[in-house]
Amino acid sequence: MFSKFIKRPVLSIVVSTIILFIGILSIQQLPISQLPDIAPTTVNIFIAYPGSSADVLVKSTLIPLEAALNGVQGMRYIVSDATSAGEATIQVVFEPGTDPNQAVVNVKTRVDQVMPLLPELVQREGVIITPIQPSMLMYVNLYSTDKNADEKFLYNYAYTRMIPEIQRINGIARAQILGSRIFAMRVWLKPDRMRAYNVSAEEVMTAMQEQSLLARPGRLGQASGKSPQSLEYVLVYQDRFNKPEQYENIIIRANEKGELLLLKDIADVELGSEFFDIYSNLDGYPAASIVLKQNVGSNASKVIEDVKKKLKELKADFPPGMDYKISYDVSQFLDASIEQVLHTLRDAFILVTLVVFLFLGDWRSTLVPAIAVPISLVGSFFFMKMFGLSINLVTLFALVLAIGIVVDDAIVVVEAVHAKMEEEHLSPLNAVKKVLSEIGGAIIAISLVMIAVFIPVTFMTGPVGVFYRQFSITMASSILLSAVVALTLTPVLSAMILKNNHGKPAKKTPINWFLEKFNKGFEKLTGRYVGVLNKIVSRRLVTFGVLLAFVIGIILEVKSLPAGFVPNEDQGTIYAIIRTPPGSTLERTNEVAHKLQKLCEEIEDVESVTALAGYEIMTEGRGSNAGTCLINLK
Repeated sequence: MFSKFIKRPVLSIVVSTIILFIGILSIQQLPISQLPDIAPTTVNIFIAYPGSSADVLVKSTLIPLEAALNGVQGMRYIVSDATSAGEATIQVVFEPGTDPNQAVVNVKTRVDQVMPLLPELVQREGVIITPIQPSMLMYVNLYSTDKNADEKFLYNYAYTRMIPEIQRINGIARAQILGSRIFAMRVWLKPDRMRAYNVSAEEVMTAMQEQSLLARPGRLGQASGKSPQSLEYVLVYQDRFNKPEQYENIIIRANEKGELLLLKDIADVELGSEFFDIYSNLDGYPAASIVLKQNVGSNASKVIEDVKKKLKELKADFPPGMDYKISYDVSQFLDASIEQVLHTLRDAFILVTLVVFLFLGDWRSTLVPAIAVPISLVGSFFFMKMFGLSINLVTLFALVLAIGIVVDDAIVVVEAVHAKMEEEHLSPLNAVKKVLSEIGGAIIAISLVMIAVFIPVTFMTGPVGVFYRQFSITMASSILLSAVVALTLTPVLSAMILKNNHGKPAKKTPINWFLEKFNKGFEKLTGRYVGVLNKIVSRRLVTFGVLLAFVIGIILEVKSLPAGFVPNEDQGTIYAIIRTPPGSTLERTNEVAHKLQKLCEEIEDVESVTALAGYEIMTEGRGSNAGTCLINLK
């Protein structure tokens, strides 16, 4: 069967070119991550109930939703969180491997069943259901050195100018500004004046709702089919109020004498923030902290690259003194890690090529495996794409190890061709034909045995199984392709490139002199090794004693080495979690965060410090006694 490729060398080259081409295409489409995705599928439900306390939010909304979601297909557990800012989140965690889209459909079906039971305001504000990656993708601070720009201005600038643009980037699941500083009209009621006029807060709310509204009065002069109208008028009504003066003139009460009780008579009105639940600053400057999370299955590096491009575009329109800083970027450490592994992959390939040249002693013979190995490695990316893997440290590490394995098939073919040319004085083409008929079955058998070692590992379950599955599929696919290349392209290259120089005197060059000295030294070393074996082979006690010593050494080494799921690696970021005593005000927590920020800025190796009061970034929990300092190292 494989002799056809010798007769049709173009076919062999085309097959290898196709393998190389689809491998390169797969590289461009594969997602890039630091490690395989072992996080279970998570569906996030965001609920807004403005004006409610955490207790009211739990009793009115979270309990009905959790009761409906409990037992949804594939669910592992539910995590919920309610804040005094009138916001709540429910995270439904599913079994690993669950389809995110199907999980969203199942969750939405359960939520729709209890939606009529939720408060009217919750239904109007909306219950947002999204599949997200639980880990943070980026943390961006929008800050300003202008003294007139406070957190309220920065928040609303980011909310209106930046968030809509970032949300449209493919792969962004959620772009959230910490806190809620949206512009809102704040009405400060005066209890003494209200008591004097016998006015309740509910009466004030009713008056505001009735007078600040979007209305549709209709039209005058509309055709009626009876008598023609000279003109037609579209009636318009004043829009919702957006200035403090308009709210101040809202009529709370009126009588038949024309006496009016206005809102300004019982309250002070000002334009402020909807809530003051989180304080945020960067290196002492007020900031709006933006947290980005990616969609499940998206390419983190590509998403971050698109976000950075968009931020540069938006920066051109920033007011004077305003700028942004990326305080956390998962791609920084990811790119550095991937780059190091790629350097290792490159160095391993160079070393393998040098070793092959050293032992084969011919640059033509070295060129054959040097061409065959990259085809096997690049082609394995197609299998990674087909099985839904990603380019990560585990799969790249598998390719590093695969270099030493896939090169064996090419070396076996080249060495066998040289043996035939030397022993039977055949031309390279005839030698290749004879070798292929003799060792073709052996190459297939060896490859299948090695693949069989890795196949069972792919069926391991759990988070550990995810790691081993990606490793085993990468190894098995590269070994399979190396066998295909060894039986198709390698024989053709051997027939085209190799020359029968056996029996001819070698040219006297520095390289040939070095190779001759190396071969003599290697033969002496081999002779000494054989001599040692001859002495030990008849002494079983020594043999088993050495084996036992190695076994004991391995056991002791395993016990002394630290164990862990994944290695601990320094990403250049320190999270300082702040907890003030229960009942502490947000201002007190903010003061503690400022003190810690100043202490950190005195350290030479600290690049920047982001201080948050009212938010804990690790658990995404909120509270007046919670805070975080995000410390970036140089």
